Amino acid sequence: MASTPTPAEPYTTVIGLEVHVQLQTQTKLFCGCSTTFGSPPNTQVCPTCLGLPGSLPVMNRRAFDLALRAALALSCKIASFTKWDRKNYFYPDLPKGYQISQFDLPFSSDGHLEVVDPKGAFSRRVGIIRVHLEEDAGKSMHDESAGMADTRIDLNRAGTPLCEIVSQPDLRSPQEARAWLNELKLLLVYLGVSDCNMQEGSLRVDANVNLHIPQPDGRIAKTPIVEIKNMNSFRSVERALTYEAARQWEEWQATKVELGTMPKQTRGWDDPTGITRPQRQKEESSDYRYFPEPDLVPVTVSEEQVAAVRAAMGEPPAVLRTTLEETWKISAYDADVLVNQGRDLVAYFEELATLVGEGKVASNWMQQDVLRTLNERGGTIGEFPVQPAAVADIISRIAKGDFDTSRGREIFAEVLASGRSVEDVVAAMGIAAVSDDDLITLCQELIAANPKIVADVQGGKEQAAAGLIGQAKKKNPNVNPGKVRQTCLDLIRQLKD
Repeated sequence: MASTPTPAEPYTTVIGLEVHVQLQTQTKLFCGCSTTFGSPPNTQVCPTCLGLPGSLPVMNRRAFDLALRAALALSCKIASFTKWDRKNYFYPDLPKGYQISQFDLPFSSDGHLEVVDPKGAFSRRVGIIRVHLEEDAGKSMHDESAGMADTRIDLNRAGTPLCEIVSQPDLRSPQEARAWLNELKLLLVYLGVSDCNMQEGSLRVDANVNLHIPQPDGRIAKTPIVEIKNMNSFRSVERALTYEAARQWEEWQATKVELGTMPKQTRGWDDPTGITRPQRQKEESSDYRYFPEPDLVPVTVSEEQVAAVRAAMGEPPAVLRTTLEETWKISAYDADVLVNQGRDLVAYFEELATLVGEGKVASNWMQQDVLRTLNERGGTIGEFPVQPAAVADIISRIAKGDFDTSRGREIFAEVLASGRSVEDVVAAMGIAAVSDDDLITLCQELIAANPKIVADVQGGKEQAAAGLIGQAKKKNPNVNPGKVRQTCLDLIRQLKD
């Protein structure tokens, strides 16, 4: 769905994203130091990541393979030859004084990732300019308590492998940007590329945004591009972009300053106040004084390597959604909910749907019972104590009429709490199937005892039969309300005839 200016919003918001993802390796990109999160400051360092004289980097092949997996999943073209570059820029928390990255020959480029809103609000294919590898810097911690600034450096992160994913400026709203980031995160987790834990810094986002404003003479005025940093959640990204678009529009109305007449700017997101604050003018590539890294050999990638990585990736989330929709005849929304919970939960659903033989019923139980319980209790689907076979047993007994859905959920809760089998729980709760003959006898008694309800039903008010259902449950808690209703209606029609 294309974005066009409206009277309420007379401009197009143009957004591109830069995403830094920490790769799921045990060691850093160019040395053997651990990447474990939460260790005491400056305990995971060595001469190489400290930049000491005489130390030499050695590439982590696992990191390269994970980055290659991400690039292929994003439909990027893979370069057969790639090299490393030094990015000379002052990082207070990068001891070498430069960062090893990739400049003019990244290992991949020209990809895309599509995001589709399951409710149909938008659909956007976002181009990927490049995916490249680089090392992370350390972490500066600032304490301004007691009226004095105190900065401390933790170098545990210095040298951690990062995969940088740079999108084309194809996004047209903060809502699209947030949805696209969610899709990217889901893809990377499915691939095992990263845990994408933003709280631990495993995924960080910078957003570039400006406005395109149609003019009466047919030109498109463009506001200066602003890069927004310091966003620690996808919700913050959405809020920051929303604020920045409104700020740029207000500023443009007052100044009419266009792109090209003012340098790019970097602004920081202040989450508590909900505003962006200016930090510095945005650097150009020439400011980094790139030159080839002399201590690392170039990397070559063969077609056989690419084919092997592609074959081992498995279905990405977008394909998996379509597979669930087509195989199990569930809605796009239901497929999206299931896939967004991860591959293990999808496997649980598929086993349940296979046992039940009906995708929609299995999906309903997954969302209303299994997922709800997981959200309440915490943990993963792999730790969930109720196996698909037990849920399928409950569903099949409901389908046979042994008890209704409400009673089935009581049984599910007891199986969950006690760890006993469905059969044992049913026996302990005194639940027994009511035979057709017993059900007919019960309904005849109720009809004879409730002439007013019978008259109402005969007069066309079938909803009056609900009163008979309540009485039937009191007499025999094991009866199926649906069967009671239908049997009573059939018997009352026979009386009328």
